[in-house]
Amino acid sequence: MSALVTLDKVTYSVGERPILDEISLSLTAGEITSLIGPNGAGKTTLVSLLLGLSQPSSGRIKRRRGLRIGYMPQKLTLNAGLPLSVDRFLALTGAGSRARRESLELAGASQLFGHSMHGLSGGETQRVLLARALLAKPQLLVLDEPAQGVDISGQQELYAKISELRNQLGCAVLVVSHDLHWVMAQTDSVICLNRHICCHGHPQSISSDPGYLTLFGDKEAPVLAPYVHEHDHDHSMHGDVVDEGCQHD
Repeated sequence: MSALVTLDKVTYSVGERPILDEISLSLTAGEITSLIGPNGAGKTTLVSLLLGLSQPSSGRIKRRRGLRIGYMPQKLTLNAGLPLSVDRFLALTGAGSRARRESLELAGASQLFGHSMHGLSGGETQRVLLARALLAKPQLLVLDEPAQGVDISGQQELYAKISELRNQLGCAVLVVSHDLHWVMAQTDSVICLNRHICCHGHPQSISSDPGYLTLFGDKEAPVLAPYVHEHDHDHSMHGDVVDEGCQHD
């Protein structure tokens, strides 16, 4: 199956400061890809490039013609004094009433249709943001920390919904996540970013991997189906050492 989006040696810099260096990756329909890495690794910048909100300093980004992308931001800030129902919030996209109801149903949040946005719990807000992303009928669904501010049971339900949507819509899903339980157990492909891609592949057992044990010890090993990689390169760019051991936060 051909890729929906392909990045070929994409570099992004601000002035003389490199943010991303020679990023090459592809996102394919039907696959869930998780993007992990330490703070400052360039995850937000990479998402911005994928969405077309930023342009690379060098390299090439190729998108399938007419590609529909749905984006779910990490958080939402609303004016507390502005009355806004869930339905009205979705209507701000220009979508019709039927489409708004259908997207809420797909997100598992149809019961929230007439609720106030200000009275929603963290999990309910994330469901509404997911519904908003689904209004695009996406071929690529980009989710930035989708479980942010959601309790444990809500996280499990949300992650199950993401897998269900992938199967139902046949779309590609890119998830930026700090939740290694999700990343390692439910993802088809993992990208570890530290300004450049330091590892990329399928999750598999790493219970004896020294790098994994350094980060997480033995406690987490039995409950994860984690990801292994071997480094055959250093993490330096333009002479500046940025190797942080691929720390995940």
